[in-house]
Amino acid sequence: MPEASKDQAKQLPPLPWIDKSGPGARRVAALMLALGQEMAAELFKNLGEFEVRQIALGARDLKRAGPEAINESLQYFVDSMNQAGVDALAGDEVLRKVVNAVLGADTVKRTFDAQPPSHVPEELLGPVADADAESLAMVLAREQPQTIALVLSSLTPERAALVMDRLPIALRPQVVRRMAVVEAVAPEVLREVRLALTSELQSLVAEGMRRVDGRSAALEILRRSPAAQQTEILANIEKDDPQLSNDLRSKLFTFEDLTRLSDRDLQTLMKDLDMKQVTVALKGGSPEVKDKFLRNMSSRAAELLEDDLSAMGPVKLSEVEAAQSEIAKVAIEAAEKGRITIVRPTDKML
Repeated sequence: MPEASKDQAKQLPPLPWIDKSGPGARRVAALMLALGQEMAAELFKNLGEFEVRQIALGARDLKRAGPEAINESLQYFVDSMNQAGVDALAGDEVLRKVVNAVLGADTVKRTFDAQPPSHVPEELLGPVADADAESLAMVLAREQPQTIALVLSSLTPERAALVMDRLPIALRPQVVRRMAVVEAVAPEVLREVRLALTSELQSLVAEGMRRVDGRSAALEILRRSPAAQQTEILANIEKDDPQLSNDLRSKLFTFEDLTRLSDRDLQTLMKDLDMKQVTVALKGGSPEVKDKFLRNMSSRAAELLEDDLSAMGPVKLSEVEAAQSEIAKVAIEAAEKGRITIVRPTDKML
């Protein structure tokens, strides 16, 4: 051993918690040094303390032995890789098992067995498939249901669902019905669709178009209007579109609006309510509306309600919304009969 190496060995303190290291520890330490700090750090993240201790002792041994020991250890690694190359000729089962465990059987089929992915048509759509769901839905909403079905059938289920969720509600059943009978798509057809929709998408971006929620805006305006004006507007809408009129009317007063009722009016309303339905509605209600109900109940009834809420398991959102809608409907009917007074956001109270 060179004199410098002997001096370095004398300066190294003992490591009592490690007995000894073998050639394997030195080889791993040499490989870590050769890979560099960043790669070595990633490898260390996957090792336990015992393995790190062994590598530490291997590194100390390398430091004592000098550069030649590092070269010998790395050469062993190179020789091992050459042998692995020979072994790989016999098959790929080991790597197939690793990929299957980490990435799944579908990835194994596509990569090792050269099977094409199930959604090759998405590639033919090009930029149409890559467009964000909001923009694509705006463009598709102008197309015929069969065209929309063709495009959505060619996307992954996840992306198709995102786009479908942004299409007009009335259009969705027609699209789903046509999607259900799509079995094959000619590449030429998809290319034609891509050319047409790509042009529309580019125009949409250039014009700076964006989706707006006009119905919500209209509701907010109506909610801030006097009762007489609300009645007049909804009556005129009902002449041309009864369904829209009913939908707007049902949303003018919501379950959360119950917090604006006077305590006396809420107590009056509760006489008309099914408390099981109230419990379901409060499952998705705000703390404010829950507190409003509890404050207007007897201590015993409030205690029972809180116990029921605590014992209630998960409830479907649709069930909660249905219960809240029904309670709001009862409140509107009570107001129309003059039994309670609905307070609007713009009403001034003295």
